Amino acid sequence: MLRDIQRGEDAQIAAVVAVIAKADADVLVLMSVDYDLDGVALAALAERLAAAGVAYPYRFALRPNTGRPTGLDIDGNGRLGEARDAQGFGFFSGNGGMAILSRLPIATAGVRDFSAFLWRDLPGGLSQAGAEEAAVQRLSTTGHWDVPLTLPDGGALHLLAWHATPPVFDGAEDRNGRRNHDETAFWLRLLEGALPMPPPPAPYVLIGTPNLDPVDGDGRRDAIAALLASPALQDPRPPSPRAEGQAAHTGDPALDTAAFGGEVGALRVDMILPSAEFAVSAAGMIWPRDDDPFASTVTLASRHRLVWVDLRLP
Repeated sequence: MLRDIQRGEDAQIAAVVAVIAKADADVLVLMSVDYDLDGVALAALAERLAAAGVAYPYRFALRPNTGRPTGLDIDGNGRLGEARDAQGFGFFSGNGGMAILSRLPIATAGVRDFSAFLWRDLPGGLSQAGAEEAAVQRLSTTGHWDVPLTLPDGGALHLLAWHATPPVFDGAEDRNGRRNHDETAFWLRLLEGALPMPPPPAPYVLIGTPNLDPVDGDGRRDAIAALLASPALQDPRPPSPRAEGQAAHTGDPALDTAAFGGEVGALRVDMILPSAEFAVSAAGMIWPRDDDPFASTVTLASRHRLVWVDLRLP
């Protein structure tokens, strides 16, 4: 059984490498990558990618909130130290973090990590936590980062990365739905200068997994709608060649980025939103039709599809 599991994991990693190699992007923001202090896992992935012909000399990751203990019984089941009691759902500290692979140098001295920002401190936030929980509960499920990359002309491009909690897997209190909303609302508050931290200088790109479809599925859509409507940003609306809608959905199926199966179906839950200064040359995702020979590789790699955008500054 363990040997079968290992073979399955190896096959999935090979599929991930194949999808990334096909994209051949200059900068990658990866989700659900386990964090370790010395970056061993990320370095191993980079080595596999280099062997496949896509080298990323610059790598970056920070310890995520996933699996980080709060010391409290967050889910109220009378037991401490479980995955649901962590700052973000995780079976161990570092479980399912974020990472960046880049061909552009990463200006690590200029990185801002907002992941310790408390949920209670978000202006207009929807937290209903009691005093004890509110004193320790961070807003970020995984993290909120501002990571500057050095452009060839010496300028900086700021990546604003996040991976929000799904707005489900809770009860009538809608804790996850509220938190999901506020993890996106954080960027609105930051860009409008309503937080103690100054907004990032342009140009920047919001990139990550808000985990909320702007039209379909469950969740509170006010924040994501405001983000998509912000004049400071633009939505390239990356399409996929595969466009199979569901009767219960009203959004454009060509924009869906993840296949959840069952009643949930496919949703648009991953986004790249460049600041208004950029010219968008092209945008899309790697999600071939079922009759494409590469389709099975994409399906094995992840239920989330790789979304890409080509950008240039005027």
